[in-house]
Amino acid sequence: MNIIEFFELSTGKWFSQRTLHHLKSGELQAGKSNLMIEPLPPTDAKIVQLCQQYQIDPATISGGFKLTWDGTTEGNSDSVKGSAILVPILNSDHPQQGQFLQSQGTNLNQSLSGRYSLGDDEVLTLITESPNFYVEERLWYLMPNLRLRTSLVKNNSGLTQASFCSEIRMGLK
Repeated sequence: MNIIEFFELSTGKWFSQRTLHHLKSGELQAGKSNLMIEPLPPTDAKIVQLCQQYQIDPATISGGFKLTWDGTTEGNSDSVKGSAILVPILNSDHPQQGQFLQSQGTNLNQSLSGRYSLGDDEVLTLITESPNFYVEERLWYLMPNLRLRTSLVKNNSGLTQASFCSEIRMGLK
């Protein structure tokens, strides 16, 4: 499996349950959300614009994925909604490792570049970093409709939060 196949397996509507641990305060929060993952063709305007921003020819990619979510966190009745575009850049020489582009919301000016690795155990690791933060996410499937995800977030002062999610596919649309 390569990163494109991994995300193709991820398409559909998911229900996610999350436990977030704020490491400095020791506070634990539970949350839940609905997550939708949709494939986008390489000709999609947002994909093309994101690729051009990083000087990558959109003709060299297989497309991307749009993620949208709507969720709540324990102790907060407000719904948190968001979206992101993710563009995996397949490395033909080393298909298990490469780069990805990501933008949050509708503002492609707030985009990031990261790196990925897909292990022999089919665990996908996504790493995004900047001078101010580091995020490491690991995703894997227990079954085709059950996915697990962990994340670590660090800022300049060190490790700040960790989370664990279990995600159940609710359907393809």
